[in-house]
Amino acid sequence: MRTPLGRVRALGASHSGTTDFWRQRVTAVALVILIVPVIAVVMMLLGRNQAGAAQILGSPAVAIVMLLFIIASCWHMKIGMQVVIEDYVHNEKLKLASIMANGFFSALVALASIYAILKLSSGV
Repeated sequence: MRTPLGRVRALGASHSGTTDFWRQRVTAVALVILIVPVIAVVMMLLGRNQAGAAQILGSPAVAIVMLLFIIASCWHMKIGMQVVIEDYVHNEKLKLASIMANGFFSALVALASIYAILKLSSGV
């Protein structure tokens, strides 16, 4: 028999407490901060060819902002989809497969995006 305080201190069945909650909030704040410079960069890229895009993304500051935005948005996406999967998929095998697929998909999107930014910014 455990008291309510004892259950709270143990952080629940998963023993992770509110880690995902706080990570999602931190990435949301990061995305709010980064969205203004990202919109400015996207507006500068409108109507440009690959050489013009490479010139704009060749700036280290622009490339870093874009990379931070990609990392924060993919991490935020992964956490959000994982919460939805955990809440609405009730078959344990399907839930496990969905969570794994979500992780792979998020990593694939992040890596492809990071590769594209680094390739454009390096001028290769």
